[in-house]
Amino acid sequence: MKIAVIGCTHAGTAAIVRTAKLYPDAEITVYERNDNISFLSCGIALYVGGVVKDPNGLFYSSPEHLMTLGVQTRMRHEVLNVDASGKTLTVRNLETGEEFGDTFDKLIVTTGSWPIVPKFEGIELENIILSKNFNHSNTIIEKSKTAKKVVVIGAGYIGVELVEAFEMNGKEVTLIDAESRILSKYLDAEFTDRIEESLTQQGIQLALDEKVVRFEGQAGSVQKVVTTKGEHEADLVILCIGFRPNTELLKGQVDMLPNGAILVDNYMETSVKDVYAAGDSCAIRYNPTGKAAYIPLATNAVRMGTLVALNLVEKKIAYMGTQGTSGIKIYEDNIAATGMTEAAAVEAGLDVATAMFEDNYRPEFMPEYEKATFKIVFEKDSRRIVGAQLMSKVDLTQSINTLSVCIQNKMTVEELAFVDFFFQPHYNKPWNYLNSLGFAAMEAQPTAEIEEKAARSVKEQTNV
Repeated sequence: MKIAVIGCTHAGTAAIVRTAKLYPDAEITVYERNDNISFLSCGIALYVGGVVKDPNGLFYSSPEHLMTLGVQTRMRHEVLNVDASGKTLTVRNLETGEEFGDTFDKLIVTTGSWPIVPKFEGIELENIILSKNFNHSNTIIEKSKTAKKVVVIGAGYIGVELVEAFEMNGKEVTLIDAESRILSKYLDAEFTDRIEESLTQQGIQLALDEKVVRFEGQAGSVQKVVTTKGEHEADLVILCIGFRPNTELLKGQVDMLPNGAILVDNYMETSVKDVYAAGDSCAIRYNPTGKAAYIPLATNAVRMGTLVALNLVEKKIAYMGTQGTSGIKIYEDNIAATGMTEAAAVEAGLDVATAMFEDNYRPEFMPEYEKATFKIVFEKDSRRIVGAQLMSKVDLTQSINTLSVCIQNKMTVEELAFVDFFFQPHYNKPWNYLNSLGFAAMEAQPTAEIEEKAARSVKEQTNV
């Protein structure tokens, strides 16, 4: 069996390692256009901020390791063309310029994503940098040594983590985003308001609800970011606007979302037989809605890549979908979210209710305790949980993983209220905070209203 892999991303590395172990007799060839693999880009801010001293720790595999597994690892090789149905590739060696063809029995496409770079006027100026790979992170660190005023464009996870890192390094920092709130894809206003206050208290300037119009510079280097609402001086600009899937090679050959994310079945196979895809180049099944969505996360990527290997010859293990679960630490606040925000649920047309719960996470008789804030989003009629968020000074973020499982298993808020959780004063109260969150949701929609809906449902079934 001849297997070709395009792209040694998180998903690609997971697929390659597992495939090599499962099919030791297979001929596996990997084509990667970069000179390194398996860089954990989520660690860029930690590296830039000096928390991570040795960047080698941000790599969890290497070409040499793959070679020990019997994998032909061709670094600095770019695939120029794919004939998915004809099972052929055209490849260029970026070191020599040589072009050659290859064939495959099975193709694994794990080409990942790339930052969105709008065609702003002045985008070609020096010191305007992307934040995606290892080379970017090294450039950011080198350029920031002399920069005094740093502008970060894009208030997602990477952007927010970077402004914190720059501020802690003594820079004057501005965060620009076209949305009116930071982290708006992950959190509702009850949480983002607090985070924004925390950032501004640290001296970070928030330029929200502002769209970048152009960059201005002198002597070829950026000096100013002009937006729809003003101007911001900058020695260094970091673009963190978002990501799009790298899928041009398969465009017009396999089914995709409008943004180019590849659609796969529950076994990671595309609409073309023997062509598989995983990771940031793919759409995922988003369990809160049951529909395909584009949510590029490393956790999604490694699961999908592993499933490709397991299902490559025989369909064995079906994909369970995802909730888009994520977490972030901003200064002293530990924050995590899973599933849909209230805003996202309403936009998707779901009829939802929400509940907030805030309390000390463990008994007040303990020497120390901290408040924790939770929000839950659930469907009014079915009572099904579709999203949750939490924030606290103490690290309770693993609780969001529990709520992720609740969403995946289509649990109701009533079921959450009575889940069996242990009690120990070091960790929680007799009623666990997640139980209490379930109770808060029950009380958010009066019992009489629930009973009325239940009675109406029974009556409708009887009439049928």
